Amino acid sequence: MTESKHDADQPAGRENRARRDHGERSGHDTYGEHAGHDERLGFSSLAIHAGQEPDPLTGAVVPPIYQVSTYKQDGVGGLRGGYEYSRSANPTRTALEECLAAIEGGTRGLAFASGLAAEDCLLRTVVAPGDHVVIPNDAYGGTYRLFSKVYERWGVQWTAVDLGDLDAVRAAVQPGRTRAVWVETPSNPLLGVSDIAALAGIAREAGALLVVDNTFATPYLQQPLALGADVVVHSTTKYIGGHSDVVGGALVVADAGLGERLAFHQNSLGAVAGPFDAWLTLRGIKTLAVRMDRHCQNAAAVAEMLAAHPKVSEVRYPGLPGHQGHEIAVKQMRAFGGMVSFRHADGEEAAVEMCGRTRLFTLGESLGGVESLIEHPGRMTHMSAAGSPLEVPADLVRLSVGIEDRADLLADLARALG
Repeated sequence: MTESKHDADQPAGRENRARRDHGERSGHDTYGEHAGHDERLGFSSLAIHAGQEPDPLTGAVVPPIYQVSTYKQDGVGGLRGGYEYSRSANPTRTALEECLAAIEGGTRGLAFASGLAAEDCLLRTVVAPGDHVVIPNDAYGGTYRLFSKVYERWGVQWTAVDLGDLDAVRAAVQPGRTRAVWVETPSNPLLGVSDIAALAGIAREAGALLVVDNTFATPYLQQPLALGADVVVHSTTKYIGGHSDVVGGALVVADAGLGERLAFHQNSLGAVAGPFDAWLTLRGIKTLAVRMDRHCQNAAAVAEMLAAHPKVSEVRYPGLPGHQGHEIAVKQMRAFGGMVSFRHADGEEAAVEMCGRTRLFTLGESLGGVESLIEHPGRMTHMSAAGSPLEVPADLVRLSVGIEDRADLLADLARALG
């Protein structure tokens, strides 16, 4: 394994230029300054321009793919732009990380090879043997597996709790031992909604970090750092990439000091985003806002149709007034996202069979792409939670509603339900 001098020190590379403005950020309609511009830019302007200045040599408006492992030095230690080895820093990855920080309103962004690689780096940075973490009782199966099968072996304890019950969260927190309160909102796959600002207050009182997995909402629909969160986690494989052609993950932080610690571990652990993956993800970000608008419109129509269907016993979608977290979602989200889960009235086997009958909704894992997907969480993405407190209902079906024509999606589901 090739080493660089930064294996024992902080990684080199340009710092993120996007800086969080604590005084002016108050919601999800204004965003931080874009590098090189004094005016405050809107979300789509940042998504297209932050970290992506035209190439100074050629004028290319799209950042190049720096498919390179090492860089010529101008004398020993004479680094051009801070680059020496692409595990430590790569210009294409830097562009992505700057853009991620800008659209989440953070001080620093870090890009990883997958969402779980991002989670692992964060946990190795802030948690040690003997520490404790509070997690949702409806967490993503991969997150649950990371805690129950990996970190538990290294002496890290965890408690799963209903994050919608603030008293239960307070009871689960162990001051002095709890290092993080882990939040998914909306959650995967039950679409639970958590009050980020309220949980931030609980975490702060206990001296813990509030970590928000913002994958389902995306920074376009929800800004956790502006609501008091310390760290935002993403599987950029999903909506941020948006085209089912790249795997990646990200962390964005409010505190620059924590960002430096994470960057050290990112370099030390090495699970970084490759240049081409970073470029594909950056390309996806440019259309995130317009895609999410269409995802949300289609998902709302799907949720309403399912809610009226006799073969559906329950629909979980934060945009429905009957959803338990609807009022919180209205308060902290721009819109309600593209994910819909529902329970089949005829039970597990009927749910499984329905997943095989759709035509436009492709049976497959993952989510957030332009194409619609359908899956059975209990037998697919959340099988690792079977028999645990996080086990999902056996009759549950999860939909990632894409951006196809709405009428075609509705007809496909109606046909499959029978």
